[in-house]
Amino acid sequence: MRSRRPLVSRLAVTAVTASAFLALAAPAQAATTTAAGDVDYATWQKDCQSVMDQALPYLKERIASAKPGAKQAIVFDIDNTTLETDFGFSYPQPANKPVLNVAKYAQEHGVSLFFVTARPGIIYLPTEYNLEHDGYKVSGLYVRGLFDLFKDVAAYKTAQRVDIENKGYDIIANIGNSATDLSGGHADRTFKLPDYDGQLS
Repeated sequence: MRSRRPLVSRLAVTAVTASAFLALAAPAQAATTTAAGDVDYATWQKDCQSVMDQALPYLKERIASAKPGAKQAIVFDIDNTTLETDFGFSYPQPANKPVLNVAKYAQEHGVSLFFVTARPGIIYLPTEYNLEHDGYKVSGLYVRGLFDLFKDVAAYKTAQRVDIENKGYDIIANIGNSATDLSGGHADRTFKLPDYDGQLS
């Protein structure tokens, strides 16, 4: 089991590293706000709900039919998948509610949640805190290390799913909003949220 810092210590570190997170995110804010400005929030939420309406029955069936002791997992992207990244910046960022509702059902039924993101390692702690603050139970968070920054994103994300499988997990679903989140296999089924031809990161 992954060791965890005491909550007070983790929050103290998060408070410090959050400034780095804000500094990294701020330069991109104008671009992401402009991109998201072409996408109606209500439409995005409706479209996300439509995808999750397909995911939930599948997950219920897979969870119910799991053998005793099976290690099931779901892999999630973060930006505009689990968090509402491009719809006004704040910290902590709000959860994407249709995805959070599915995640909560899964985690309440013994499924481990892993998060694989192209975010750099320097914002690991504020990202982990944000996810847990919003209600996600983080079994593992994969961020890009120094050498990963130069890798193809799809190849990097596939390698992280392989690592999760090597830990004995069956990845029953992989959920993201970009082709790079989902390509490369190593998941029983994929669910793609809308990115509107790349308008959402």
